[in-house]
Amino acid sequence: MAEPLPNVHRTPDDRFEDLPGFAHQPSYREWEGLRLAHVDVGEGDPVVLLHGEPTWSFLWRHVIDELVPAGHRCIAPDLPGFGRSDKPLDDWYTYDRLVASVVDLFVQLDLHDVTLVVHDWGGPVGLRVATTEMAHRISRLVVMDSGVFTGTQPMGETWQAFRQFVDSTPDLPIGFLVQSGVHGGLDDAVALAYEAPFDTIDAKGGPRALPGLIPQTPDAPGAPEGRDVVRELAADTRPMLLLWAEHDTVLPLDGPGRQMEKLLPLAQPLKLIAGAGHFLQEDCGEQVGAAISAWLGSIEGLE
Repeated sequence: MAEPLPNVHRTPDDRFEDLPGFAHQPSYREWEGLRLAHVDVGEGDPVVLLHGEPTWSFLWRHVIDELVPAGHRCIAPDLPGFGRSDKPLDDWYTYDRLVASVVDLFVQLDLHDVTLVVHDWGGPVGLRVATTEMAHRISRLVVMDSGVFTGTQPMGETWQAFRQFVDSTPDLPIGFLVQSGVHGGLDDAVALAYEAPFDTIDAKGGPRALPGLIPQTPDAPGAPEGRDVVRELAADTRPMLLLWAEHDTVLPLDGPGRQMEKLLPLAQPLKLIAGAGHFLQEDCGEQVGAAISAWLGSIEGLE
């Protein structure tokens, strides 16, 4: 593939050697001059897993290990600026571009009848793809500790402190940020795996940029699109599963969690993942994967 553009950082491949529990080899595609990575494993109906801030496809390894033996094809992309994907400098990032990168994944891989699983920033990106962009390709939705940004959503004290920390810390400690959102702690090797994509300060443009893309007023960029997503979701008839971590301090259950439960036309109540923090895939990944697999099995034949 082509060399990265002058204003784009490409993490050396040797940074991704010997990742704990994540031996899946990446596939690559070209989009808008960027080399973007994704993992594609298993066979069956596709399950697309979208990560958020500041993680990458490595986050989904335990979930994938449950879904693939159950007969599902798992596709976990690295958003631009994250994981093995190319990393533009800070001012490249917009909500529209992140959405367009995921739309391209669906087009290039010719994905249909997808179960879309979203977490954190994967929510505003993926739910827009699933409603106003490519609703016809997505048949089922799983939402985990995420939301939709309309410019009117309240952002709690923990998020405000996180935003201030990001704004004041160019060389973000990625492993520390993930650790702070895990209830049960991280092994050193796992923390290093989250640091692996970000070998220089320039490589951290994506994690630095995303908090600032959340609209804080109704007229801010991205807010009208978020309201469109909310309107579409409220009238949606597709099967939906809502999972939430018991100990999420970033997006607490009794705030954003219950708000999402009211927004989504769910056939069953929110499913609480006990003992988990914001990055519930780290605390309870096997349980999360088993819950998704069981839910997919329960709705098979009912659609």
